[in-house]
Amino acid sequence: MLTLADIFEALTQNRPTAPQIISEAAIDSRQVIPSSLFVALVGENQDGHQYVNEAFKKGAQAALIQKEIDSPFPIIDLSQGNLPENLPSVDQPVALLVKDCVESLQRIATFWRKKLNIRVIGITGSVGKSTTKELVAEVLSQKYRTLKNVGNLNNEIGLPLTILKLTESHQRAVLEMGFYVPGEIQLLCKIADPIVGVISNIGAVHAERAGSMEVIASGKAELVNYLPPNGFAILNYDDPWVRPMAENTKAKVLFYGLDPQAHLWADQIEGLGLQGIRFCLHYKNEQLFIRVPLIGQHSVHTALRAAAVGLVEGLTWQEIIYGLQQGHAQLRLAAVSTPNGALILDDTYNASPDSVLAALNLLEELQGNKWAVLGDMLELGPYEEQGHEMVGVRAAQIVKKLVTVGERAKIIARAARRSGLPANAITSVNSNEEATKVLKSSLKQDDVVLVKGSHGLHMEKIVYALEDDR
Repeated sequence: MLTLADIFEALTQNRPTAPQIISEAAIDSRQVIPSSLFVALVGENQDGHQYVNEAFKKGAQAALIQKEIDSPFPIIDLSQGNLPENLPSVDQPVALLVKDCVESLQRIATFWRKKLNIRVIGITGSVGKSTTKELVAEVLSQKYRTLKNVGNLNNEIGLPLTILKLTESHQRAVLEMGFYVPGEIQLLCKIADPIVGVISNIGAVHAERAGSMEVIASGKAELVNYLPPNGFAILNYDDPWVRPMAENTKAKVLFYGLDPQAHLWADQIEGLGLQGIRFCLHYKNEQLFIRVPLIGQHSVHTALRAAAVGLVEGLTWQEIIYGLQQGHAQLRLAAVSTPNGALILDDTYNASPDSVLAALNLLEELQGNKWAVLGDMLELGPYEEQGHEMVGVRAAQIVKKLVTVGERAKIIARAARRSGLPANAITSVNSNEEATKVLKSSLKQDDVVLVKGSHGLHMEKIVYALEDDR
């Protein structure tokens, strides 16, 4: 278990007698549990230093601070990277004064990771990395004690928090790695030290901040570029941005995809709607027919990624298939029914052109009168017009009714109209409330409605309103 002595050593390279166990780290005082480390972050709208004493009251053993606070407990100055000559007693909670709380959290996580005999699987990509993380962890859990990062704790703060949950009993860690700017994944790799890297795909998500597809691809490639020669880079053979990454990694490469040229590939894919998918999996001279409870034919790639990790981590096919079939992986798309019997596909967590197209493809598999309620896709940068137009063209091929929400989504509406969807089948509104009114007055029992947009639009409010309309 991580101890207070480990924290001192990570920050000063000196190890005093401080055997107190540190259970985990938290940046929100409301989530502090006994024996945890509280990290007082300083942000634009909030300063965690005002919650340090509250964290101590809830049982925190230590707190990282970067400025002086008024506290009844000892404050130990580590800002110069050294232990003070007269170290105060650490039998009670202590605040550790450092130059930068985030950088210190990262140093502690890096130190702790190096002490553990564990293999880390890093996962990144533009679409599907969270579901991949969940399914990979499900597969590996069939053989190993496995930790994964919870929710979207995949950045320079969330990933270190996850690593500090590791104990000596863990054998594998599955860590999603987010990307916003060049160098970010390289930093996460230095902290987590992955031996296996998985790339799902490259899309225009966050292009507004990253700048271009080339920059996004280069940023995602930082994961496989980091891997050691005895590691494995698991790459999407079907993605023209991902396949060339094999040329710049020192690790062994395992390609997956729908192309028979990939090492692990699938064909005979059959979408079973909300009941999952069925396909034939090929690897070397083996051929297996599998049915898994993943929604949408695009989920075959997710299953292939998880199977590939299972293969390189020494699982048997029986263990891999059992893990794929468990269905415990937390999927972000949920199906809910309205009181009048319409089926709502709630895929409101976020949206990019690739993920919306995948959701529309799922909608196409289902029976019923198909609606799509599509909102703005944010942070597409120079790909904003193109991305929304692609979605509009595809929507026109699938839906009977289209509702768009937001100014950018009007591009979807115009593209759908040009692609043949009648004008009287398209409604453009500016708010979730307006969209809800349209749906409440129009939905019938056999309607199937996809609701999807960027997280910033909070389109889940549409689903809640329709579901609760009693």
